Amino acid sequence: MKVALIGASGFVGSAILKELKERRHEVTGIVRDPSKIIPQTNVLAVQADVNDTNALSAVIKGHDAVISAFSAGWTNPNLYDDFKRGARSILEAVKESGVKRFIVIGGAGSLYVDENIQLVNTPDFPQDFKPGALAAAEYLKFVELENGLDWTFFSPAIEMNADTSGIRTGKYRTGLDNPVFDNKGRSSLSVEDLAVAIVDELENGQFIQKRFTAAY
Repeated sequence: MKVALIGASGFVGSAILKELKERRHEVTGIVRDPSKIIPQTNVLAVQADVNDTNALSAVIKGHDAVISAFSAGWTNPNLYDDFKRGARSILEAVKESGVKRFIVIGGAGSLYVDENIQLVNTPDFPQDFKPGALAAAEYLKFVELENGLDWTFFSPAIEMNADTSGIRTGKYRTGLDNPVFDNKGRSSLSVEDLAVAIVDELENGQFIQKRFTAAY
């Protein structure tokens, strides 16, 4: 497939880029700084501002699918507003481009720990991550309204960071709106296996117009 990958040089995006390349997909990596992507076969680095909807739409047009690993930066003091602005612009750009397949990497904060309470609203949720998690949870609501797109919204495991990463097992278990826990009560996943789950979804389309999560 010809895939437009937004945020291709970030922690999550670079892992997805590697997985896409290894599975022989043709990738357009959309980034702020193209020099962060090493030149390689079947990978084209393109500079684009996610907030420039028209320009982004022009770059996306003609692809088979768009994967958004957009991040406004976890240390950004304006994270909440900047994420919402960028994410909404990406959604509009995809709609304008005519590309129907859209996969979004969101956050774990919107997962439900019981029938009515999302993880982001639990007492132990880290305050530093709360603005981004709230913005991603709101974004899910907007994406869910898009009946004209074959969208998929992915929420990572609760523990998905540098400490849980470094190994690609190719194995994971999936869920929908609730975290997936192992027999020790942990919800964890490496970024490498997150990428496996995303590219599996790209190729197989098991969660069209649904949110899903994955963990060991």
